[in-house]
Amino acid sequence: MGSMFRSEEVALVQLFLPTAAAYTCVSQLGELGLVEFRDLNASVSAFQRRFVVDVRRCEELEKTFTFLQAEVRRAGLALPLPEGVLLAPPPRDLLRIQEESDRLAQELRDVRGNQQALRAQLHQLQLHSAVLSQGHGHGPQLAATHTDMPLERTPLLQAPGGPHQDLRVNFVAGAVEPHKAAALERLLWRACRGFLIASFRETEQQLEDPVTGEPATWTTFLISYWGEQIGQKIRKITDCFHCHVFPFAEQEEARLGALQQLQQQSHELQEVLGETERFLSQVLGRVQKLLPPWQVQIRKMKAVYLALNQCSVSTTHKCLIAEAWCATRDLPTVQQALQDSSSEAGVSAVVHRIPCRDMPPTLVRTNRFTASFQGIVDAYGVGRYQEVNPAPYTIITFPFLFAVMFGDVGHGLLMFLFALAMVLAENRPAVKTAQNEIWRTFFGGRYLLLLMGLFSVYTGFIYNECFSRATAIFPSGWSVAAMANQSGWSDTFLAEHPLLTLDPNVTGVFLGPYPFGIDPVWSLAVNHLSFLNSFKMKMSVILGVTHMTFGVVLGVFNHMHFGQWHRLLLETVPELVFLLALFGYLVFLIVYKWLRFTAADAASAPSVLLHFINMFLFSRSATNRPLFPGQEVVQSVLVVLALAMVPILLLGTPLFLRQQHRRHARRRQLVEDEDKTGLLDASVSVSSQGLDEEKAECPGDREEAEFVASEVFMHQAIHTIEFCLGCISNTASYLRLWALSLAHAQLSEVLWAMVMRVGLGLSDEMGVVAVVLVPIFAAFAVMTVAILLVMEGLSAFLHALRLHWVEFQNKFYAGTGYKLSPFTFAVEDAEHP
Repeated sequence: MGSMFRSEEVALVQLFLPTAAAYTCVSQLGELGLVEFRDLNASVSAFQRRFVVDVRRCEELEKTFTFLQAEVRRAGLALPLPEGVLLAPPPRDLLRIQEESDRLAQELRDVRGNQQALRAQLHQLQLHSAVLSQGHGHGPQLAATHTDMPLERTPLLQAPGGPHQDLRVNFVAGAVEPHKAAALERLLWRACRGFLIASFRETEQQLEDPVTGEPATWTTFLISYWGEQIGQKIRKITDCFHCHVFPFAEQEEARLGALQQLQQQSHELQEVLGETERFLSQVLGRVQKLLPPWQVQIRKMKAVYLALNQCSVSTTHKCLIAEAWCATRDLPTVQQALQDSSSEAGVSAVVHRIPCRDMPPTLVRTNRFTASFQGIVDAYGVGRYQEVNPAPYTIITFPFLFAVMFGDVGHGLLMFLFALAMVLAENRPAVKTAQNEIWRTFFGGRYLLLLMGLFSVYTGFIYNECFSRATAIFPSGWSVAAMANQSGWSDTFLAEHPLLTLDPNVTGVFLGPYPFGIDPVWSLAVNHLSFLNSFKMKMSVILGVTHMTFGVVLGVFNHMHFGQWHRLLLETVPELVFLLALFGYLVFLIVYKWLRFTAADAASAPSVLLHFINMFLFSRSATNRPLFPGQEVVQSVLVVLALAMVPILLLGTPLFLRQQHRRHARRRQLVEDEDKTGLLDASVSVSSQGLDEEKAECPGDREEAEFVASEVFMHQAIHTIEFCLGCISNTASYLRLWALSLAHAQLSEVLWAMVMRVGLGLSDEMGVVAVVLVPIFAAFAVMTVAILLVMEGLSAFLHALRLHWVEFQNKFYAGTGYKLSPFTFAVEDAEHP
């Protein structure tokens, strides 16, 4: 819990890695995931670093792996997950993996090429067979397809003994894609009108496309013509349409013989293709077995070499020197791991702390429960080193603020059950490896959703709402019997007054408060909305002021931890006085009015809002009597006190830092006059640091810097303006608790009125039609509830994020730090498909 309350102590360490064992040491550090390397070669180009050749070899291997993976997916197969924990392979294994992967890739290329060639050849044979099958039985005596043209009435073949008796009829047969057949026929007719007879017919069976592998229908054609020039035109046109043209014999016996030969060749080719595909399956099986572990190992190897490129080489070239951030409590584990990894080299790796001159990274350890809440906090900005971490408090405050806006037992229970199902199934491999982005978002925040649903059930009981309907768990505290007995209402009076008002001043009407939550009788009252608006609006103000005050109080722990005691008096105390004198007093007025006035005094109760407005105007209202004696004096004193805190906030810290800087400057001058040693001068200059921003960053980050008064005054002025204006705007922002809760209740009421009541009422009147309408309205109701849950829940979630930003902003949480990003292989394992 200590690390959750405040980020852990992080040290800057220097690693001396023997050259022979550097790879093994860094690989072991990657498995542990405890250190973050610093780049000691920032000024060196990536192409000039020591291990750039090894990195390139790993990248070339990754390209080969990408090709192998694409081939596996092309075959409709999936890569299994690697079994066990795979370590980064030794450098000597890189050549073996490269040779085996290249051999597998070359085999795949060869087999794929042979398969494509065999499929294309088989496709040609099947098309040729289809063409011969179409022409079987027709021969040269083909009927014309176009008989409406006058020129076609002239026979293509002249009678024997005519002028063209030496010309013979030729044939062009082939196949074309169906979408090109109509255009081909039109173009042939226009180019060779009267000199050809064309027949087009679709194949009876679909043929497999050699490229895509999908079945497709082709159109075969048979063209008879005479004349060499016409034949040249036909061949050019078919070439333009990318037609497959095959030889076509005139004699039927020759065609039958060719057809039988083609069928025999197709049968033989299919057997060869089957053997090729079986061999391809064997190669893909080997790829499925070897590729997953190779991918993990090469990724880890590449990561190790990239980390080694960040190290510098010693002058003797016998070891590599690295600098890394590491949590203090993990230093013994790192030292032991390095000793075990370098034991075979004969020289042990050395780890030692070095002085810190930069702000260390922030490290907050999380688990599966706290990770989502820490993510919400980090969304506003990572806290600075050793700052108070608000994530533990967010575990309660964030779900509760959401529940205030989404308070409904039914809706909260649905959300709770959905999150509970994800929590119970979180260890199932199918749930963990799901790639759907929306599902992963919900699954990552399952514990957050669980608490949000649970708190929504709690606030739903307080609001006494279950799917926007009140439930009578306990007997109501109101009774109409007493009014009926004392008033003597007649039937005529009841007929003229359908709505009656319960008067709590009548003895026996109000029996006592409802045990838990809001009395269900309010759901029947005409002023139900007015009552809930008043209650939720005041509750929102109380929660908002309490939340902001809590944020200011948390800043005390930061000032105490960093030794900034002057900030407690010059910032925290004025901020608390300003906040509580104005808005804390508003909360006091709300609570005091609740406790002071009863139902008998309700008509004459003063308005809290008018009193709060008059407080800033230093005036009074004749029609709004005071809540307590001396209220005007108290309000005037509080306003003056709040305004007096503004100059303290604005000038207190800058003047103190300026005075402190002058005192340290005089001390340095005295040291120089007494001719102290350089070492003492350095120690005095270190202690002379006066900027609290530097002290807050790192205990060791106290290098001598010049005090710039204008920057300090400007920074403090911005902080003061933001805090004072933020108190006003943020208090108003918390009214969204009331607004979203009202919107949720009203949308649920619309759901009941427009879908349930009106829809089912129509179905009852229609009698037989009700059988059809009831399922329709039921489906519509389910969709409406789903939309209500998703949209309202998302809206409440975003507003809860905004209200937590109100707490953090300008209160105690700077959010100017950066996370510790340890060198780890866990990301490489998670990215594996």
